[in-house]
Amino acid sequence: MGPMLKIESSALLGKGLRRECYFHPEDENKCIKIVVAGDHRETAREQSYYRLLEKRNIAWKMLARFYGNVETNLGEGAVFELIRDYNGDVSKTLVHYFSAPNESDRNYQYLYQALPALKQYLLKWKIVTIALKPQNIVYKKTNESEGFLVVIDNIGNSDFIPICNYIDWMATRKIHRKWQRFEDLLAKD
Repeated sequence: MGPMLKIESSALLGKGLRRECYFHPEDENKCIKIVVAGDHRETAREQSYYRLLEKRNIAWKMLARFYGNVETNLGEGAVFELIRDYNGDVSKTLVHYFSAPNESDRNYQYLYQALPALKQYLLKWKIVTIALKPQNIVYKKTNESEGFLVVIDNIGNSDFIPICNYIDWMATRKIHRKWQRFEDLLAKD
């Protein structure tokens, strides 16, 4: 695992229900997620799914990469790619764009153009998400307004027996179902 990394509390990037995400102290293009509530089962499941995707040799364009685990002063952490815009800023989530009145107006057309591309990507590579939610997807800007979406969290399959990880048509059906829920959620917002 290597030497222990020291993470300062000021390096907090965001928090979810079960995990906190910190800037990696030694690599500005990575972040470290640390479980703070609940058990590690979800993380273990997510990581085994990432390993499956590695084996399938998917294109990582719209999914944040997983780099393995590290020891930190805050406990064991999972290292992920930190998605940044063309100018070096950390890419913002869909929640940010949908709630910022001025910014969302400017980016609406691009965001909506980016949605079908993400759906195609998930279907092409048969990537199943536990839940597609606006807070788990960032818009990676490639210039002032254009960009593409990247899923940064909640990857994997929460089924007791994750059979659709191995059977393509079942994965396709599941992705369509999750996407429909995601669109309903966006429509509500």
